[in-house]
Amino acid sequence: MWDLLLRGGRVIDPASGRDETADVAVRAGRIAAVAAGLPGERAASTVDASGRLVLPGLVDLHTHVWHGATYWGLDPEALAWRTGVTTWVDAGSAGAYAMEGMRRAVADPAPFRVHAMINVSGLGLVGRTGEHHVLDNLDVDAAVAVAARHGDLVRGVKARIDRHTVGAHGLEPLRRAADLARRLERPLMVHIGYGPPDLADVEPLLAEGDILTHCATGVAADLVADGRPTDALLRLRDAGVVFDLGHGSGAFDFDVLEAELAAGIEPIVSTDLHIRSVHGPAFDLPTVMGKALAAGMGLTETVAAATVRPARALGLAAGTLEVGARADIAVFAAERGRFPTVDVHGGVREAPIRLSNTATYAAGRLLLPHAAAPPPAWVPLSDAQRRAEADRHERVRASVRHLDRPEDFDEPFPRPDRATGGPAATGAPR
Repeated sequence: MWDLLLRGGRVIDPASGRDETADVAVRAGRIAAVAAGLPGERAASTVDASGRLVLPGLVDLHTHVWHGATYWGLDPEALAWRTGVTTWVDAGSAGAYAMEGMRRAVADPAPFRVHAMINVSGLGLVGRTGEHHVLDNLDVDAAVAVAARHGDLVRGVKARIDRHTVGAHGLEPLRRAADLARRLERPLMVHIGYGPPDLADVEPLLAEGDILTHCATGVAADLVADGRPTDALLRLRDAGVVFDLGHGSGAFDFDVLEAELAAGIEPIVSTDLHIRSVHGPAFDLPTVMGKALAAGMGLTETVAAATVRPARALGLAAGTLEVGARADIAVFAAERGRFPTVDVHGGVREAPIRLSNTATYAAGRLLLPHAAAPPPAWVPLSDAQRRAEADRHERVRASVRHLDRPEDFDEPFPRPDRATGGPAATGAPR
C-alpha cells in the first residue's frame, strides 16, 4: 500500500532525465514508483495532479534563515509550504559561535531540510555587515572544530568579500575562508559586490567546485564589460567554479545574466532570501525562476538549476524524484503568457511561464500553511511594500469566516429540555 499517489501530472526530474506525464507514488517518506497508470487502489490517498507540474522539491542554495538571532534572518516555515522549497541552505548566517544555536532553533525543528554554510567569521551575520572587521573573530581552528561536530548540517563555507565587509583587511578574510574550506573539504561560497576586492582579486583564491554568488549583480564592475563576460569571469568558468544567482535585494541585473547566458554560463538559480528581499524584488524561489525564464533559460534548465544542480554542488541527497529518494515534491500550476518581471535596477523582461505552487510535500507529508511574522523594526520598506504588508494582514484577518446558518452545521445544537434545564438528548455538543 502506498501512502500517497499523485496522478497525471507532468513530471519534470532533470536528475533522471524524466519529462513526461506520469504518476508518483510515495511510501514511508520515499518515492516508491514513478510511471504512467499506477493503480489508484494501491494508495491510501490519491491527489489529482493533472494539468500541474510535479517537480522535485526545490533546493534554494542561498538563503538566510537564522531568524530571531541575526539581522538578515527570516522564518522559512512561512515560505516553504507555498513555494515548493524543501531544502534550504543558509549561506553564512551562523559562524562558529552560533552554529549550535542555529541547529537547535532552526534546522532540527524544521519539517523540511535545512543545511548551512559556516561563516568564516565566528560572528556570522548578527549585524548588517562588518563581520570581518576584527580578524580575531576569523578563527579557522575554531570553525574547523565546530563544523566537524555539525558535519551533517555544515555543507560549505561562506565569506562576504566586498569593501563594506572586509574593511581594511582586503583579501585576508578570503584567504582564511579558503583555508577553512580546504581543511573541511567543502565548497567555499564567495559573495561579491562593491569592490575592492574585485573579481580579479578574488579569482586566484577560488578552486574547482567553489561557488561565486551574486554572479549576475550589476554592482561588481568587472563581471561583464561591453556586454561580454570579463577574462576573469571566463577563467573561473574554465576552472570549474560554480556560478550562483543569489538575487537578494540588490544583486540581480538582467543585462549581466543575459551576457553570461550568451557565453554559456548558466548559473544555479537561488534567491538570497532574507528579511528584506522577501518583500521584493526577489520574493521567493518560484519568482526568481520566472526571471531566469525571462532571461532566456528553458523550463527544464531552470528546474535543474533549482533542484539537482544546487544539490550536487553541496553533495546533498536532494533535488530528484528517483525511486528510493526522499519524497520531497513540489506541485505547480504553470500559466503560459507574457508576465513582466523586474531586476533590482528597474530592468523589465517578460517571462513566458508563471509558476504558482499548489502543494509542497516534505518526506511525503504535505506542508501546512504557516503565517509570516511582521518585518522587524530595522527593515526599511518602501511605502508600497508597507501597504502590501498591511494588505496581507487584512486578507488573513478577512479569511476567517463565522458560519451562522443552521444548515451550515451537520448536527445543529438541540434546544434545552425546559423541564430539566439540561440538553434535550444525550450526546449534545459540549
